[in-house]
Amino acid sequence: MAYAVGDTIAARTVHLDRESLVRYAGASGDFNPIHYRDDIAASVGLPGVLAHGMLTMGIASSVVVAALEPGTRILDYGVRFTKPVVVDPVDGADVHVLATVGAVDGESARIDLKVTFDETTVLVKAQLRVAV
Repeated sequence: MAYAVGDTIAARTVHLDRESLVRYAGASGDFNPIHYRDDIAASVGLPGVLAHGMLTMGIASSVVVAALEPGTRILDYGVRFTKPVVVDPVDGADVHVLATVGAVDGESARIDLKVTFDETTVLVKAQLRVAV
């Protein structure tokens, strides 16, 4: 795959519901009740039940990985968490991921991810570097 700065690699919206959080909790072993109990989330000052940070991070990377050619080597991936994804008990939450090429050198391409929920950026410095 040829990479050019500014190219869109992938764009996708992933819908989360409370069942998604339960499934992720089971897979990850993270059963913190802020991820499934409204009363606990409220008692610690949260605006509601939150998606796991690592789930949000995994969603973002999976959007890119699905768009890459088979066999592409991922060299590095990192993010900073800025805002939580609040998963409404009825409507759930939509996480939007836009992945664009931010830089290319002779050995790698940096793919920048814009990850938003409710028109708010939830991950910053979200970057995935792949071998070229």
